[in-house]
Amino acid sequence: MGDDSEWMKLPIDQKCEHKVWKARLNGYEEALKLFQKIEDEKSPEWGKYLGLIRRFVTDSNAVAQLKGLEAALAFIENAHVAGKTTGEVVSGVVTKVFNQPKARAKELGMDICLMYIEMEKNEVVQDELLKGLDNKNPKIVVACIETLRKALSEFGSKIVTLKPVVKVLPKQFESREKAVREEAKLLAIEIYKWIRDALRPPLQNINSVQLKELEEEWVKLPPAPPKQSRFLRSQQDLKAKFEQQQAQGDQSDGDEEEEPAAAVDPYELLEPVEILSKMPKDFYDKIEAKKWQERKEALEAVEVLIKNPKLENGDYGDLVRALKKVVGKDANVMLVSLAAKCLAGLASGLRKKFGTYAGQVVPTILEKFKEKKPQVVQALQEAIDAIFLTTTLQNLSEDILGVMDNKNPSIKQQASLFLARSFRHCTQATLPKSVLKPFCAALIKQVNDSAPEVRDAAFEALGTAMKVVGEKAVNPFLADLDKLKLDKIKESADKVELAGGKKGGAAEKKSATKAAPPAEAPSKSSAPPKKTHTAAASKPSAGPPRKGKPASAGKAKKTSESKEITETELSVEVCEELAAGVLPASCLQLLDSSNWKERLASMEEFQRGVETMDTAAMPCQALVRMLAKKPGWKETNFQVMQMKLHVVALVAQRGTFSKTSASVVLDGLVDKIGDVKCGGNAKAALTAIGETCSLPWTAEQVVSLAFAQKNPKNQAETLNWLANAMKEFGFAGINVKGFINNVKTALGATNPAVRTAAITLLGVMYLYMGQPLRMFFEDEKPALLAQIDAEFEKMQGQSPPAPIRCTKKASAEEEGDEGAEQDEDGGAAAGQDVMDLLPRTDIGDKITSDLVSKIGDKNWKVRKEGLDEAAAIISEAKFITANIGELPLALKGRLCDSNKILVQQTLSILQQLATAMGPGLKQHVRSLGFPIITVLGDSKLNLRTAAMATLLAWVEQTGMKDWLEGEDLSDELKRENPFLRQEVLGWLAEKLPTLRTVPGDLMLCVPQLFACLEDRNADVRKKAQDALPTFMMHLSYEKMIKAAGKLKPASKDQVVAMLEKARAVMPAKPAAPAKAGGKGSAEPSRAPSASRSAAAGEDFADAKPEAKKVRGGGAAAKKPPSPSEEAPPPSKEKECNGSKKPPVKGKAAAGSQQAPAGKKPATKAPKDDEDRSGPIFIFVPNAKEQRIKEEKQLKILKWNFMTPRDEYVEQLKTQMSTCFAKWLLDELFHFDFQRHVKAIGVMIERLNSESDATIGCLDLILKWFTLRFFETNTTILMKVLEYLKLLFTMLQKEDYHLTEYEAISFVPYLILKVGEPKDVVRKDVRAILAMLCKVYPASKLFPFLMEGTKSKNSKQRAECLEELGCLIEGYGMIVCQPTPAKCLKEIAVHIGDRDTSVRNAALNTVVAAYNVCGDQVYKLIGNLSEKDLSMLEERIKRSAKKTPAAPAKQSAVEKTQREHPTNPSATFLRKPAQEDPGKLNQSRQNAQHSDHPSIPKEFQLDLDMIETDKSSVCELPDLVQHKLDELLEPLVIPEPKIRSVSPHFDDLHSSTASTINFVISQVASGDIGTSIQALAQIDEVLRQEDKADVMSGHIDQLLIATIMQLRLINSTHLADDRVDKRDLIKLYSCIMGNMLSLFSMEALAREASMGVLKDLMHSLITLMLDSRVEDVEDGTQVIRSVNLLVIRVLEHSDQTNMFSALLVLLQDTLVSTAGSPKVSELVMKCLWRMIRFLPETINSLNLDRILLDVHNFMKVFPKEKLKQLKTDVPHRTLKTLCHTLCKLTGAKILDHLSMIENRNESELEAFLRRAVKHTGNLSGTKSDRGTEKTAHGTDDRMSKAKVSDILSEIFKKIGSKENTKEGLTELYEYKQKYSDADLEPFLRNTSQFFQSYVERGLRVIESEREGKPRIQSTTVIPQHGVDSSVSSNNEELKPAVYYERLKILRQRQGLENTSRGLGGSEDEPPQRPAISLLSSKPSVASSTDMLHSKLSQLKESRELYQQEHNTHSSSPTRSHTRSASPAANLDDLKKRLERIKSNRQ
Repeated sequence: MGDDSEWMKLPIDQKCEHKVWKARLNGYEEALKLFQKIEDEKSPEWGKYLGLIRRFVTDSNAVAQLKGLEAALAFIENAHVAGKTTGEVVSGVVTKVFNQPKARAKELGMDICLMYIEMEKNEVVQDELLKGLDNKNPKIVVACIETLRKALSEFGSKIVTLKPVVKVLPKQFESREKAVREEAKLLAIEIYKWIRDALRPPLQNINSVQLKELEEEWVKLPPAPPKQSRFLRSQQDLKAKFEQQQAQGDQSDGDEEEEPAAAVDPYELLEPVEILSKMPKDFYDKIEAKKWQERKEALEAVEVLIKNPKLENGDYGDLVRALKKVVGKDANVMLVSLAAKCLAGLASGLRKKFGTYAGQVVPTILEKFKEKKPQVVQALQEAIDAIFLTTTLQNLSEDILGVMDNKNPSIKQQASLFLARSFRHCTQATLPKSVLKPFCAALIKQVNDSAPEVRDAAFEALGTAMKVVGEKAVNPFLADLDKLKLDKIKESADKVELAGGKKGGAAEKKSATKAAPPAEAPSKSSAPPKKTHTAAASKPSAGPPRKGKPASAGKAKKTSESKEITETELSVEVCEELAAGVLPASCLQLLDSSNWKERLASMEEFQRGVETMDTAAMPCQALVRMLAKKPGWKETNFQVMQMKLHVVALVAQRGTFSKTSASVVLDGLVDKIGDVKCGGNAKAALTAIGETCSLPWTAEQVVSLAFAQKNPKNQAETLNWLANAMKEFGFAGINVKGFINNVKTALGATNPAVRTAAITLLGVMYLYMGQPLRMFFEDEKPALLAQIDAEFEKMQGQSPPAPIRCTKKASAEEEGDEGAEQDEDGGAAAGQDVMDLLPRTDIGDKITSDLVSKIGDKNWKVRKEGLDEAAAIISEAKFITANIGELPLALKGRLCDSNKILVQQTLSILQQLATAMGPGLKQHVRSLGFPIITVLGDSKLNLRTAAMATLLAWVEQTGMKDWLEGEDLSDELKRENPFLRQEVLGWLAEKLPTLRTVPGDLMLCVPQLFACLEDRNADVRKKAQDALPTFMMHLSYEKMIKAAGKLKPASKDQVVAMLEKARAVMPAKPAAPAKAGGKGSAEPSRAPSASRSAAAGEDFADAKPEAKKVRGGGAAAKKPPSPSEEAPPPSKEKECNGSKKPPVKGKAAAGSQQAPAGKKPATKAPKDDEDRSGPIFIFVPNAKEQRIKEEKQLKILKWNFMTPRDEYVEQLKTQMSTCFAKWLLDELFHFDFQRHVKAIGVMIERLNSESDATIGCLDLILKWFTLRFFETNTTILMKVLEYLKLLFTMLQKEDYHLTEYEAISFVPYLILKVGEPKDVVRKDVRAILAMLCKVYPASKLFPFLMEGTKSKNSKQRAECLEELGCLIEGYGMIVCQPTPAKCLKEIAVHIGDRDTSVRNAALNTVVAAYNVCGDQVYKLIGNLSEKDLSMLEERIKRSAKKTPAAPAKQSAVEKTQREHPTNPSATFLRKPAQEDPGKLNQSRQNAQHSDHPSIPKEFQLDLDMIETDKSSVCELPDLVQHKLDELLEPLVIPEPKIRSVSPHFDDLHSSTASTINFVISQVASGDIGTSIQALAQIDEVLRQEDKADVMSGHIDQLLIATIMQLRLINSTHLADDRVDKRDLIKLYSCIMGNMLSLFSMEALAREASMGVLKDLMHSLITLMLDSRVEDVEDGTQVIRSVNLLVIRVLEHSDQTNMFSALLVLLQDTLVSTAGSPKVSELVMKCLWRMIRFLPETINSLNLDRILLDVHNFMKVFPKEKLKQLKTDVPHRTLKTLCHTLCKLTGAKILDHLSMIENRNESELEAFLRRAVKHTGNLSGTKSDRGTEKTAHGTDDRMSKAKVSDILSEIFKKIGSKENTKEGLTELYEYKQKYSDADLEPFLRNTSQFFQSYVERGLRVIESEREGKPRIQSTTVIPQHGVDSSVSSNNEELKPAVYYERLKILRQRQGLENTSRGLGGSEDEPPQRPAISLLSSKPSVASSTDMLHSKLSQLKESRELYQQEHNTHSSSPTRSHTRSASPAANLDDLKKRLERIKSNRQ
């Protein structure tokens, strides 16, 4: 006992393993108690016993084993993990328990097996039991069979798979052991209960005695099918129902709704037999033998083989061809019927696998029906019926329709009968309208055939069709039949059911139906399955359908009248009678009166009659025939005619208007459509007819009528009407073929209006049809094609408008029906595949047997010839039908040709075939498609690539369905070829996610997929892993796990782990392509090819109906389906009232919309709309922070990839699901890019209304957009960029700043797009980068751009470098992070780049840095190669920027014209792209001063940014504390509102220049405080004379910043009530003080460039006139100081610049109508003031430039135009200026016209000559004039030879970006050679700017050649309407400059009080606000004033003249006195500024 005590202490699990049996027994007992005690099935306790359970059941001690079995059963019942032990435990039970003598042990073993089945481990258990059947111990075999029987009887045939059981059953009947045979018999009886007759074929070969015994037992069985009595864990709901029924007893039987188990197909239970190898060796010789007996022998040998009911798949091509030949050509009818029998046997033995050959055989059989002998006909019928079951009606339709109009009545009869039989196998779903329509059309012809048998057959076929799809679906096609025939068809329809029954019993040949799996056995068939078959196939309109498609429910509701209103033609007499009944007699009598007034009166009466008539009783045809009565449509009076047309429209709208009535009027309407007066009414009438008779029909009639006439006006207007009608009605049902030929005629018309109309119509059609439309016009002339393409290009990216009209229904109730109809057919028509419309050629007869034998020849050269011929045939035919004779088999042979070149050629032919054949390709998938897949296994990469391209081309035409059906694909994957596997899996991984449903056969590929997961080849494993989630998305995780259960344990663990991973990234199924909810439901798919493959590939709902789908239609009708179940895309519904409908389940569900079930969907529709109108983003607080946190903790993937992998997309989708509206999410992750475009459109609409939520999920939005950057589609890209521009504008408005997290996941991907080849995209990306700087610090953007410069894409490198240059110019060196040295070194590397654009960009960037920090750049860039360094030095020299301030100067004018930040749609690059000079005119329009001019410029400050800067963006520190001590003593300034200092600040600010840049940048800040502070610092510098010169070079920059600040105040702050006005006054004071200080220093003031002065003056004058400023307290003080400042500016600026600025400004203000006239008045006053001081300043002026400006002014405002102005002051001002200049310089003035080209055309020269004459100084110029005359003389002798050619060449060069300089040089030389050359004709059509640009360029060259000091230092190509060449002052002359100069010239005359206005009198300071004077109107009101002004003018000119003759001695004193008075004011202002500062401190 001592031993016992030892194991007693052990824990239970150790006892169970103990070597002492008692210990184990005790352990099992305790374990049993423990297992019963543990309540939690997931308790960790169970885990301890996982490895022990097998020991429990296999214990060697019988007593212990019994207890162990009990414990094991308890474990399995209660433990969650027990499933993992299934395999090992069941095999233990089979081998160690079933052989035990104790019955109890065997019983427990069975219970364990059944318990595992209950736990869903049925397959594993079944496998183990079947293995047990091979055991040598009969006891074990008996127990296994018994367990299987018990499992089947309890769980039923759905859970116990019978196929493998039935397979091994016959073997058990042969056992020597009686017990085994008996048990097998019991099992057979049990199986029979479940599958009935399907069990007979597999058991037909057992011992006849046993079979007889079985038959006897089977007869005794009750007819009712058995029920499942034990349920799986997942079937608890069924279990509850079952128990409830048991409780209620038998009473429930009556209302029980449990559907019978799907009948088992006996075919499935059979083993396939391989017969090809068993065929006689000499078969093919014998079948060709001349003796019929030999041929018969051969056929009989085959007949024996094909009696096997199931045949092994193989290549039966040769055999089928041989049999086909016998059927088609053999003269012996006995052999024909024998061959037909063989074909029938093959078809029924191979089933679907025979589908490949169906297309070849059917035409031959149909032709052979000409035979009269009944036995032949019967054999052929059997054959064709068997073949039909292997394919689809759609595939055979062409062949059948081909023989429907055969001359031989037998053929027609048999074809119709075949159709009738085939229809019986169809359901509504498999017989859609698109298939039925052509058949009905053909059958209707036969209904009228002369042969009665043909008619009867047609009636039977139509009746069957009517029975299958319902009367309502067929009626529209029968519109033209009379009642008698219709009744006959209905009669046939009623008989059909009967016929179905008979066929079921008698003609047992058909072994399958389409709707339910085959339920008849070939020999005897029992009743129940027959019933289900009949219910499915033959009774679609019976009550509540239990099987088949749910649609029938609605169809049975009512047999409505046909949609179309049909009417017989009435005679004129009848019409008159009818009309007399509803219209007054007088009306009818006067209709044809000869007096037009009477006709008009009668028409009015007619109209009133129609308007008041009861619509139901309106005799439409009679009324329109009355209208057509003489004079009818030949009516000459247009009023009567208009009325008549209006009445037609009324009748059509109000009455029931038939096509018959329409035919009466259409001709007349078309005749009037081009009439100027009546055309509108004619179009309205046509539209009304379109609404009643459907647009497709009307359009076809109207177009053909129009083109039957010769009138081009009518043709053009008809096409215009049609284009408009298409937009209004939508495209549904339009038969493009119907009028495409007329459109082609129109395109070739001589009348341009017709051509234009045709092209416009094509544009509209393109909206709906997309690219394939172009196929119709490939043959047109290139010029015409170009026009068509241009029209298509315009339509690119647009979506068709939603239809606003639709065809009215015959009756109100049909409204609902029609929706469904549309769904079913409209869908087909609307998305009507263009491919179906193309005219196709049948090339069958060209594929001769010679060609086929050539392709199969032994010599490869001959084979190649054959292939070449085939290719030529296809390319010549362009579009072909599906009939290509024996070509498929010939090509198939070449795909495995040993010569790889031929394989490649074959692949290209197949690709060609795909495009040529279109959707008809489907029927060749089996024969030719799968061999393409085989080529994917080739070792040569180029072949694999070609094969993949071919495969994709095929799939695009056929869709995926045909490829996934059957075993072919899994057979391909079975080949252990790594190349093939990886290619196929890659292909599947790409295609499967785009499908909504797939055939169940995809499951067959799963074992191969699992094998690939463990393949030796890494690529195969990788591809298999990628494909795994896509398989799972269709097959479900559960099914995949189940399939993995069959693997070996080692493999299984691996695969299960991968399945778990795949489950996490499983893509969602795509939604139904176009649901009719929400916006734009009418938008059809614009990618026809995509839609084609989608339509083809997704139409799988009915592919293999599983029990689930076949169940009750009622349920399906009630609930809108989930997307996964949804059947084919219910294209767009086009309903009249725009009511949207929920998607309908499957096409067939159409009808289910009505009846009570329809109510739910109807109420759902509005809800759908509400969903979309709700918010699209859901704001989740802190969600973004949470995401950032998760990414940091690596809980989710970091957004960082080269190309986005699926897991990223999935992760993003998951994250977005919480904060995006469900429908929007579906759109955003849809596979069709059109849906993305639509979604972005909605996001744009809601951007501002949902800005907070947008910001809340900004990170996700940006991430989604980064995914779009990886797409190549330009449409989507442009939409994306449009949204981003608006988004960043909004962010900027909201003052939002991007977080690091957002920037990192977006910016790098945006920068990728900067290298896009398309200019538009690059432009937009650059614009977005510019905007980015406003919401994200430029210094942080810099490193991203640096990273971008490392790209392999040279465009990207160049653009990034350009952008870096812009940043450096805008922000100084501070942006260069981490350090300027490091950055510049990296940038400088690119100076040596191979690509020119990259080199240039790098040079420009370094130059930009040089302009900021001078020579220090050379230190920073490190060592460069000599070549690079010399390039750089050259570039720095060349850059017109001589001082650090240059960048600001260079772009002075343009700076002010920077794009206003709130205009996001304008894409502004900071470096204006060079444009052709023709565009320069734009700036004329922009001349009025606006904030939206044409281009921004590059300069040191990105002022746009600064203007909107709210100071918090700027991550830069306030510069006060840094390095300013070298400029001034430190000031104490309040703590700036700016973020912490960047670490590299000190080295960055080592240069004073960048410090000043920074302070200046803050002047334009949006924050008033920041701006005041910056101004104070600058003022401090300016007031200390010793330090002021550091500002040199920064003046323009400072002025621009100041101007921007003034603008900002004007546009924003003044209007903003939140801004404290006292702060504004403070800011104004600072600005004025600052400017006064600046302009009191002449040296600095002179640096201001012309453009900047112009803008400054404009801003100051605007400010003076701003009444809002006066209203503010202390505002008048501000205006005074402005007045003072203006005078300062006028005095101290560079006088030439000042004159130019004022002239241009005057020109601008006069051109602009928007501004106040006061502005131009004040500008003129300033000019007068300048003119007054001309005597002192004349010597410092550049007269050439001033005269050029005056000349330009006169060009814009010639004398006549000046005089037309409201005031003559501008004219006088200009005159005075010129007179004064003449007076001061005399005749020399004429030498200063050098800058004016075409002087002789200039008004100015003539004017100056006159003026000089008047001043009496003409003597000096006489000689000049003489020489000039001689020059003019030579002018006329210009040689004309080839002049125009040479000059046009030269001007081309000047206009191009690259050769502009070269062009100018050539032009100069040409002019030198032919001084009299006339350039006028070439310049006449160019813009003003281009002309002046050319002229100035020539002058520059002249000055260079003659060694004069250069007038202009550089010639710059005019860009974007800006003419930029640089004057002697190194500052740019812009077109705007010319405006402004010219403007100023206007204000000279009549402003004699200017002097006082601007400065008071010379000695006293102004005592009152000078504004009153400045802004007072010029004194030209009265004649006395005029006189006064003239006198003062004379006086003034006399004074000036005298002064000129003095020695200018008075000038210094004079200027001194002038400046005295302002000085006093200035000191006063300075004191005030001091006060302001001290207050702040």
